Amino acid sequence: MNPAHVVDVTRAQLFAMVRRPAAWTIVAAMIVLNQVFSFLIPYLSYRSSDPSGFDAGSTPAELLEGTLPAQIVTNTLGGFPVFAGALALAFGAVVLGSEYGWGTFKTIVTQRPSRLSVLAGQMLAVVTFLAATVAVLFVLSGATSTAIALAEGESAALPGFGHLAAGYVGGVLVLTAWAGIGAALSVALRSVALPVGLGVVWALGIENLVSAMARTMLSALEPLRDVLPGVNAGSLVAALTPDRIGSPAPGVAETVSGTQAVTTLLVYVVLAAGLAAWFNQRRDVA
Repeated sequence: MNPAHVVDVTRAQLFAMVRRPAAWTIVAAMIVLNQVFSFLIPYLSYRSSDPSGFDAGSTPAELLEGTLPAQIVTNTLGGFPVFAGALALAFGAVVLGSEYGWGTFKTIVTQRPSRLSVLAGQMLAVVTFLAATVAVLFVLSGATSTAIALAEGESAALPGFGHLAAGYVGGVLVLTAWAGIGAALSVALRSVALPVGLGVVWALGIENLVSAMARTMLSALEPLRDVLPGVNAGSLVAALTPDRIGSPAPGVAETVSGTQAVTTLLVYVVLAAGLAAWFNQRRDVA
């Protein structure tokens, strides 16, 4: 694997990625979900003094406090374990799997870069794009929460730099793990639709089912639950947002420790990259 070739592939992939409607559709979906559920609905509930439709356990004052800049990490990362994670999985599958659907993979690997260089460049481009997306989400959350604070005469003070940095890195790790799973599935199955379908069903359905069963009726499933990607993503977000106000977002729960969550998500990133490389090297280009 030639580092210069990896850099060239990364640049080429980013060039193509920013011109693909699918990439921007996924980013737009993340932004809309974040703004609507973290700010718009809570703020409208506060203004109407009727939180029963959104968070019946919170008072209007708590709803307002939950939209202020001090809660920027909580509001930005709240949807990452489930909804943004599923979108990141789809993004990883789209970026790598589309080369098989378009028939361009065999054209790429018959040129100078090796298969591993191509794969490494594609994965690095995915991580770079997601890191930029997380930064955009933090900036937009800061802008919206600051506007609410100024409109309501509340404090616009942001959390400390350390808290923001930890939240940013944690968010990138969560989305990278999900995107890596999508990328590995797309390389293994050489398609986009099936990996996206399987991943979304897993993220939104099967994980919730396993977690519910382990919590209520079948404790033998707890070891399995504790290594699931969504459970560890939710545990990491919970560890990064100990001062959150009101009910946690779906999927955010302190099931395992923050350290275990980070370790498990890193293992998923490494395993996803390893499996993608294995299938990439051993599959026919046809």
